[in-house]
Amino acid sequence: MTQSNDKGSKGYLFSIVLVAVIGGLLFGYDTAVISGAEKGLQAFFMGAKDFVYTDFLHGITSSSALLGCIIGAGISGMCASRMGRKKSLIMAGVFFFLSALGSFNPEFLFFPKGEPTFSLLIAFNLYRVLGGVGVGLASAICPMYIAEVAPSNLRGTLVSWNQFAIIFGQLVVYFVNFLILGDHIAPVIQKMAEGINQIMNPGEAEWMISTGWRYMFVSEAVPAGLFTVLLFLVPETPRYLAMTGKDEQALDILAKINGKGKAQEILADIKATVTEKTEKLFTYGWLVIFVGIMLSVFQQAVGINAVLYFAPRIFESLGMGNPMMQTVLMGIVNITFTLVAIFTVEKIGRKPLLIVGSLGMAVGAAGVAVTSVSAALPPVVAVISIMVYSASFMFSWGPICWVLISEIFPNTIRGAAVAIAVAFQWIFNFIVSSTFLPMYNMSLGSMGENFGHAFTYGLYGVICILAAVFVWRLVPETKGKTLEDMSKLWKKEK
Repeated sequence: MTQSNDKGSKGYLFSIVLVAVIGGLLFGYDTAVISGAEKGLQAFFMGAKDFVYTDFLHGITSSSALLGCIIGAGISGMCASRMGRKKSLIMAGVFFFLSALGSFNPEFLFFPKGEPTFSLLIAFNLYRVLGGVGVGLASAICPMYIAEVAPSNLRGTLVSWNQFAIIFGQLVVYFVNFLILGDHIAPVIQKMAEGINQIMNPGEAEWMISTGWRYMFVSEAVPAGLFTVLLFLVPETPRYLAMTGKDEQALDILAKINGKGKAQEILADIKATVTEKTEKLFTYGWLVIFVGIMLSVFQQAVGINAVLYFAPRIFESLGMGNPMMQTVLMGIVNITFTLVAIFTVEKIGRKPLLIVGSLGMAVGAAGVAVTSVSAALPPVVAVISIMVYSASFMFSWGPICWVLISEIFPNTIRGAAVAIAVAFQWIFNFIVSSTFLPMYNMSLGSMGENFGHAFTYGLYGVICILAAVFVWRLVPETKGKTLEDMSKLWKKEK
């Protein structure tokens, strides 16, 4: 017992981090669930009599959750500072749960069951936006929560597990969607005239059109409910408790994690950095905010989410066998290399992983670009290049960006600064995702669409090199530093 008090309990630490990590899983689950449901959803609203469900409207419906993500990330700082990290995550869990139920049955109370109308479309999108708000909150606060409970020597590893959970959540929902579809047939939709689509197999796809997409959305209620209930069993972060004058509670949690002796030392450091509870955003200068924002911008500007979202389409254009099989293979590669980051981030450090990852992505992007304009190179070179690109992201910018965003900001501005950084991440996610296909499909002379393929990946490759230079010149190494050390670091930089 004494030994536990002296050294703390890793079991206790891992149990509360595991609960927070479920928030990352929900993040991945919610953003990817649309991939299996969107065809059935599109076919359902094509049956509306009071409006024409165009590709434009379907695009908005498919991405409406992103709007919620921007809102959720934008308010996360205020919520984390005023309500605390734990209560904010509980609120995110409730939003996930309500969104799952609402997307399953958007007709609830107000509309006739199974009758598509424009009003029902608005209601459905509102439920998806609500889920997006949950994603935005979780994406900002889950890594913050983990960083604030984790000892400095484990912080990078534990926060990296959040990225693993995001990728794992995406794979889980792909599998769940596959099981729900079962022997049923997805609708085949073809454009018959400008702005008008037609379902080619309405009889075979009837179940998916009326019911299947609903089950896919409601499946999220299970992990969302579990997440919300388990959050009541975990503590508030000791940093937040200390900042709100609850020193005894903070000390108790720190002792359980770090041992009694170390807990006193950590609490003293925390108190020394929170004497000014009303510090303004730029108290530590503009550079720390700029670095946080640009970490988020570069994580998205390198183009990874466009590649992940449209992977089947990309592999199909390369003419290399079954695109879904290659997408699954890429998913396995992503999981594997995320684990590389988890087990090396505290040994190698944040900066080396980011720089090496940026250069690896640049090589992968260049491989795809060159293959697109060179008939002499076989398509397998492009497939391997995409795998290199994706793997390089997964051991670097994928997890490490979240690690740095959760830890580089001083205690007194962390909530607001993280909110701004994560909001920029979702904004650039939307920009990159919405510009990818127009760029990818650009044609020029005899090159045709190959020009667009080469241009897009060439652009992403250049951005990857700029990202490496940015990290080398401006991003501080935070390996082994406490969260309280960040105040001293940026005061020197100011």
